Amino acid sequence: MRIVIYIYNGMTMLDAIGPYEVLKNIQDAEVLFVAESKGEVNADSNFISINAKYDISEIKTADVLLIPGSNIAFVREMKNKKVLSWIKEIDKTTQWTTSVCTGSLILAASGLLNGLEATSHWKPINLLKDYGVTPKRERIVEQGKYITAAGVSSGIDMALYLADKIVGETEAKVIQLRIEYDPHPIYDSGNYLEADEEIIKIAEKKMEKDAKKDIGLMDMIRSGRTILKIKNSR
Repeated sequence: MRIVIYIYNGMTMLDAIGPYEVLKNIQDAEVLFVAESKGEVNADSNFISINAKYDISEIKTADVLLIPGSNIAFVREMKNKKVLSWIKEIDKTTQWTTSVCTGSLILAASGLLNGLEATSHWKPINLLKDYGVTPKRERIVEQGKYITAAGVSSGIDMALYLADKIVGETEAKVIQLRIEYDPHPIYDSGNYLEADEEIIKIAEKKMEKDAKKDIGLMDMIRSGRTILKIKNSR
């Protein structure tokens, strides 16, 4: 089974690596990290990078396609016609096309989610409406072969959900045990619908500050107009 994870500069690393840690354990899985160009791809933190051994011109088919999200770099990918065209072509070959966090906005920009429901990170989720997609504030949303996951950590849940679809409950449980995935967070503040308003406001400010650090992207999206749209998307 060929599992293709598209990676790009500025992505959130856990969006890709969390699902990878699950899906690599599927029997006969072949996991490929693919970027627009071969070479080092830097995460949004600039603390860590991953090597893309393949570029999109080399990969024509996939059983599973996964698009990770990012803090703000997803905006660049949403405007990249070459990448969006590749996603649409790969999608013609997939059994499952999936995303984590704002990766669903990249899928939406390609037109693949038009008329469907999808989830995304709680902050920009309403931007899905601009692409004919109905936002759902749920951790995982399945629509036919399209599976979208909410923010960052939900990618692990989505990958286990997908593993169940591919290899069944027993094997999915084995994978869960192998990675010892048994979360018991100390706070009940990981769900937008349950988090305190004060916590939401602080989180929003921190994310907006992080987004503004990327001057190149700010220039590309013309003095932050997309940032403002995300800020007001609640």
